[in-house]
Amino acid sequence: MNWTPNSWRDFPILQQPTYNDASALSDVCEKLGEFPPLVFSDEVECLKQNLAEVAAGKAFILQGGDCAESFQEFSENHVQSMVKVMLQMAVTLTFAGRCPVVKIGRMAGQFAKPRSADSEEIDGVSLPSFRGDSVNGIEFTADAREPDPDRMLQSYHQSAATMNLVRALTRGGFASLKNVKEWNSAAVEDTALGKKYGDITSRIHDSLEFMEACGINVDDFSKLQGATIYTSHEALLLEYEQALLSQDNGKWYDLSAHMLWIGERTRQLDHAHVEFLRGVENPIGVKVGPTADPDEIAKLAELLNPDNTPGKLIFITRVGADGAYEKLLNLFQKMASKNQNVIWICDPMHGNTVKASSGYKTRKFDDVMSEVKAFFKAHKAVGTWPGGVHLEMTGKDVTECTGGAFNVSDNQLGDCYETQCDPRLNATQSLELAFLIAEELKG
Repeated sequence: MNWTPNSWRDFPILQQPTYNDASALSDVCEKLGEFPPLVFSDEVECLKQNLAEVAAGKAFILQGGDCAESFQEFSENHVQSMVKVMLQMAVTLTFAGRCPVVKIGRMAGQFAKPRSADSEEIDGVSLPSFRGDSVNGIEFTADAREPDPDRMLQSYHQSAATMNLVRALTRGGFASLKNVKEWNSAAVEDTALGKKYGDITSRIHDSLEFMEACGINVDDFSKLQGATIYTSHEALLLEYEQALLSQDNGKWYDLSAHMLWIGERTRQLDHAHVEFLRGVENPIGVKVGPTADPDEIAKLAELLNPDNTPGKLIFITRVGADGAYEKLLNLFQKMASKNQNVIWICDPMHGNTVKASSGYKTRKFDDVMSEVKAFFKAHKAVGTWPGGVHLEMTGKDVTECTGGAFNVSDNQLGDCYETQCDPRLNATQSLELAFLIAEELKG
């Protein structure tokens, strides 16, 4: 392969911060390299096995979380609410959609964001763009916007704390199916959507009680007593990613997360991000926008998955609701002829960002669902499997996306608009989307 952990440095690279103190950056990377891994190589291999089931059309991916994690927003309640809504959506998809669900969070590492411009200007003052808490601060001051390598250390420590809490929640009693009713959000509980979810939980409880009445101890079934939520983030800061590389049985793993993805802005065939990630064993995602060339996507598949291993490579489409069916149909048809083992999942968020009349950046729930429906329809036409969804969402009752069951309006966006970057589906909209996706899966 002619690949080494350092070979990416010989390639062009985009979307990187410019650090003024190279010595400080080197010291931070050295410290990161001495820290324990955030995940383990056997967990990465387990995810690949689960994803092989998705590649075979036997499971579905639910990948979701914050647009960008925040140092300030971090708390036990924030992480717990995200885990709760993911479990709630997963049980809805599994029960109503009759399909096993692989759960992957955008968490424990999603601190860096690509930007459309290197700088932004306010009132005649130009400063470096905010690139996520692992790079600089969101405050519009010269000091805050100066890239600081020490922020990568804080990103690591918060990721470790998040990972520990996720493991505690999912491997303890919280994630037991016996507690399925407790995952319901307070914002949803007394609504028609909450009652719909309540019907599912009641039927699950009835099934568990029936099994126990038949003498079957459901506590003996580990899969009913816990859950697995894998972690993922965009592998944008390659200095950070390289520092967390580890070799196991001659293979290199990036142990900053279970799954990593390459963004639409950094997936060039001859650039550093593709070069770095082609050498690691982790499952790799690639964002694919509306202007993607199918021949280039096929070459990416050859580079990132040369052995054509099922479950290794995920293409994440983000084409926008307008004309989505035609764009996806063309892409799926051309790729189907290549006989490459890839998983397709739908990101219906990034192609549907608009500016509301109130001035807030937002997404319309109807556009999100429209792109999801086009994704399923195009796969059905080609005869390929719709492998999953990739969502920017939160377990909180924010008002960042318009529409949905509670019909959030443009004028309500400012009521609880908390995102650092892009608008997220709230807990209610996320659950509503899960029910709608379950209907597509059954179809």
